[in-house]
Amino acid sequence: MDYKDIIDLQNLPKHIAFIMDGNGRWAKNQGQHRLFGHAAGVESVKEVIKTAREIGVSYLTMYAFSTENWSRPSEEVEGLMNLLVEAITNEVDEMHQNGVRLLTIGNIKGLPGKCYESLLEAMERTKNNKNLTLVLALNYSARQEILEAAKKLTELAQKQELDVTQVKEEDFAQLLQTKDIPDPELLIRTSGECRISNFLLWQLSYTELYFTEIHWPDFRREALLEAICAYQKRERRFGMVSEQIQKA
Repeated sequence: MDYKDIIDLQNLPKHIAFIMDGNGRWAKNQGQHRLFGHAAGVESVKEVIKTAREIGVSYLTMYAFSTENWSRPSEEVEGLMNLLVEAITNEVDEMHQNGVRLLTIGNIKGLPGKCYESLLEAMERTKNNKNLTLVLALNYSARQEILEAAKKLTELAQKQELDVTQVKEEDFAQLLQTKDIPDPELLIRTSGECRISNFLLWQLSYTELYFTEIHWPDFRREALLEAICAYQKRERRFGMVSEQIQKA
């Protein structure tokens, strides 16, 4: 089945977030080292970006490296950082030609120098592109993001630059790293895990969650289109009842 023929291109999620899980397990099933799975996962990233751009999705956010991932074996962490530099270096030309803008969330200053520099160069080169925005969550923690926003709010209050009694949700959201990015309508997590794992905790409040048994290296075009098809069959009520949605 070609899901591109049955999805509604007028009802696409504008922003899809991904927890790209299962690289290591996929590699183990192949009798290979975990880094083999991470390298294979890069190909899935490329195909997802291509498919999203073709059908008209505007934003993709990919959970590439969490603050908790530093606790993994040093060999794997080093390999992941090298793979990140290699992927950015190899793909930035094509991204730029296809109008893909690269952004990051997370503490990228805490990444190794070569990773940080590669990211800055790629973001600068692609900053004016408008076809699709790719957001990489690197050295990212949603709890830390919310904590830092709360600290900023406190500082503004102490300077009497705002009245905390008048702060609205949208005001607080402007203090988050995602302030210029719409909240995801759809979150996809691969490899059968059914949790959020400290990812976009504020932004996912009304996001549709989609969990699949497919390991990330096997998550390609058809899997993405199937997830979008499932999303389009859901009714997003935002606290209302079905009758209210239908009248709207």
